[in-house]
Amino acid sequence: MLSARQSIRSNRAAITLRLQGASRSLATQAADLSSAFNVPPEYVRRTPPYAKLIGNLQTVNQITNNTPLTLAEKILYSHLCNPEESLAKFNGSLSNIRGQEYLKLNPDRVAMQDASAQTALLQFMTCGMASTAVPGSIHCDHLIVGKEGADSDLTSSIATNKEVFDFLQSCGEKYGIQFWGPGSGIIHQIVLENFSVPGLMMLGTDSHTPNAGGLGAIAIGVGGADAVDGLTGTPWELKAPKILGVKLSGKLSGWSSPKDVITYLAGILTVRGGTGYIVEYFGEGVSSLSCTGMATICNMGAEIGATTSTFPYQDAHRRYLIQTNRAPIAEAATIANDQFDFLKADKGAEYDKVIEINLNDLEPHVNGPFTPDLSTPISKFGETAKNEGWPENVSAGLIGSCTNSSYQDMSRAVSIIRQAEKAGLKPKIPFYVTPGSEQIRATIERDGLIKTFENNGAIVLANACGPCIGQWDRSDVPKTSTDFNAIFTSFNRNFRARNDGNRNTMNFLTSPDMVTAMIYSGDMNYNPITDSIKLPNGESFKFEPPQGEELPDDGFIQGRAEFYPEADPKPKPDVKINVSPDSDRLQILEPFAPWSGEELSTNILLKVEGKCTTDHISAAGAWLKYKGHLENISYNTLIGAVNKETGEVNTAYDFDGKSYGIPELMTKWKTEGRPWNVVAEHNYGEGSAREHAALSPRFLGGSIILVKSFARIHETNLKKQGMLPLTFANEEDYDKLSSGDLLTTVDLRDMVAKDGNNGGTLRMKVTPKDGSAEFEILCKHTMSKDQIDFFKAGSAINYIGNVKREQDAAAGSA
Repeated sequence: MLSARQSIRSNRAAITLRLQGASRSLATQAADLSSAFNVPPEYVRRTPPYAKLIGNLQTVNQITNNTPLTLAEKILYSHLCNPEESLAKFNGSLSNIRGQEYLKLNPDRVAMQDASAQTALLQFMTCGMASTAVPGSIHCDHLIVGKEGADSDLTSSIATNKEVFDFLQSCGEKYGIQFWGPGSGIIHQIVLENFSVPGLMMLGTDSHTPNAGGLGAIAIGVGGADAVDGLTGTPWELKAPKILGVKLSGKLSGWSSPKDVITYLAGILTVRGGTGYIVEYFGEGVSSLSCTGMATICNMGAEIGATTSTFPYQDAHRRYLIQTNRAPIAEAATIANDQFDFLKADKGAEYDKVIEINLNDLEPHVNGPFTPDLSTPISKFGETAKNEGWPENVSAGLIGSCTNSSYQDMSRAVSIIRQAEKAGLKPKIPFYVTPGSEQIRATIERDGLIKTFENNGAIVLANACGPCIGQWDRSDVPKTSTDFNAIFTSFNRNFRARNDGNRNTMNFLTSPDMVTAMIYSGDMNYNPITDSIKLPNGESFKFEPPQGEELPDDGFIQGRAEFYPEADPKPKPDVKINVSPDSDRLQILEPFAPWSGEELSTNILLKVEGKCTTDHISAAGAWLKYKGHLENISYNTLIGAVNKETGEVNTAYDFDGKSYGIPELMTKWKTEGRPWNVVAEHNYGEGSAREHAALSPRFLGGSIILVKSFARIHETNLKKQGMLPLTFANEEDYDKLSSGDLLTTVDLRDMVAKDGNNGGTLRMKVTPKDGSAEFEILCKHTMSKDQIDFFKAGSAINYIGNVKREQDAAAGSA
């Protein structure tokens, strides 16, 4: 019998022979491919290398004996660094790769929003490169506070954040990264308008990066260290996702919208149901959706924990590319799809799961409060609100954000407002509108939509994230209010205190249509599909279903030129990047210490109860200003977490029984040289791709995070920062542990020696604080060989720096 290693060698030899036998035809095809995809020079950096990708995919097909692939697999596998190395051991079959094997990938592009870009670029600076290996962009959208309106809010926010914006701009100039300044728009809308392309693979330092999947890309939200992989050309590692197929049939009509597809799906899958999956939509219902509608659906795929979501190439994609001044790219994508079948699933491709949604029967849904997967159809919402004791009235309505700020969204909302205006109705509650980009703002201004909004009491905010991510200086309800209040928004996330800093604000997520209708009633029991509103003259008024245009009849206009960067910036090595040692906003990163080579022994600092998102671990809002200063932002670590043993928020206890704020006790134990760990429950770290949720615990002396299950991005971020993320093999062991207990790994050195390939388990000895008998529990890990290297080096950035220094030394001695 052949050994496993001999079997792999045999498989590789057979594959090599097949590839050699096909090399001549592949070479001919490669020449044909190159000639098929000629785009003007100014579009080259924004066009996926279709010829190369299709060539890679042909190699994959040779290796796998033409096994039918899903669209997601086609895009992923065509971006493999070395298809033969990744796929050889499967002997022509991919049935065992999903959910098990790590893929090494070469992404085409990296996008960064201003809050997370600070740390990403501070890490990139340590790599010593003169430019990025792939195109990148920086987007200033997270640090702009919404309050009075676009002009005054933007002026105030630029003044407040000048040091950070100057830092990001200088990084962009030095390394040749496009810099989209404050007011230009939200990262995801700008990416959709400029960079997302069918077949593209990109990384983005924001959890809603999958928005770009609405235009047929594979776009994955990551932390800053992962972004550095892309920027440096280091192969980026991803555990091969499973593929969840969502079959759409029928057609949306009336009040139903693309938002209802994903709010309904979130109710089915919950916030954990998509973890480890790429969601791929298919079926005849797909062709009825607009490109921006597909983007809305992909955007909120983050709320079910999915790695990303995507759609097959549609005529709606071609129309959108042409309208956004990318006709040559549309032509190339059409060729890739029509001639090479690159942008759709193969006939016979198998999905790991399939969920079917009939769009004909889909009604509007409202999700919340406090979690994006608590989904209620509008027909049952009033009754549910009453039964749950939710507030009777809605206190504010907000539309826009990266999820729903398209021209189609805005035009549908305006159609509702114009009905109300004609009937003499006025909004009963505050109403806020956030355009997604300068292009959207300028176009809806030209077409009279902004005038309609403002004439009917709306406050039009800056082209930025604003209230969706907590940048809302709300004045009608104090942050300290103990009374519950309800808001209706078209946003994507609704955790406690996320939007206005008030833990008692209930955010109900729904479509812009529902939000806009609701501002004229303000009653939680109101259903615009069936209910009427009393007019001032005593008559009743009922809205007709909204109408909107997929794309503007007169095309998009760019708007103000100052919000657009140089199209193809070149690195300027002479640009100086200055970080003052006295700054409270920016701080040069110091390398974390490498692993000692010994077993880890750590005390439980906190046992967390229930939902613990990255908002709980590293709060946003006012804390966003410290994103570039690790020490300062670490003072917010886990301040939103609930102590399982006491029910208190932001409270942990030292060995003498004295209580501390959680980051204060972390700091104390770090000073005392006492490594610590945190124990928590399911889906730990769900939500934003907030790298500081991993950086800060590491900075404050944490070594291990032990939970029932992780959200994907957060688990990866922990690994990148040299922490050890573990899950319980037996979830009941969570109940056996208490704060103060000492956890000591038993076979960590063996796990490391085997590059993580030890069966995926780790034994842990527990020494209870109360002096009772020691016992062992079994933990699980998902560490790959590369991630073991990160752990040994102290962080991924340490490892990349070490490798680069070794390469430079070898080159110098050659």
